[in-house]
Amino acid sequence: MSACSLVREADCGAVAVLSVAGYINNEGGEAIAAAARSILGEGKRAILLDLEQTRIINSIGISLLLEVLEACLASQVVLAFCHLHPSVAKTFQVMGLAQYARLYPSREAALAELSQL
Repeated sequence: MSACSLVREADCGAVAVLSVAGYINNEGGEAIAAAARSILGEGKRAILLDLEQTRIINSIGISLLLEVLEACLASQVVLAFCHLHPSVAKTFQVMGLAQYARLYPSREAALAELSQL
């Protein structure tokens, strides 16, 4: 499994976009959490994680994403995900992430809606 990499794309107005690639484990989850904490301090209205290149997330990665979700909810920032692999989408359903975060089939669909916030 390849290590997780994270790239902050050009922001789309009030939406910060992070492209994630590889296995989200403790290291990948920590990188995502650190990036999200930084974004929360910028006053963005939404954070979009593009998971097109992510196929596996372990339990520690999920717990870190839940922490990011809690921080977003506390800051009234929308956390959204796009391009979910079917196994990742199922994990999000089971773990409850799908109940509080927004899920989109594509980056374009996500940005079309999130840019209206």
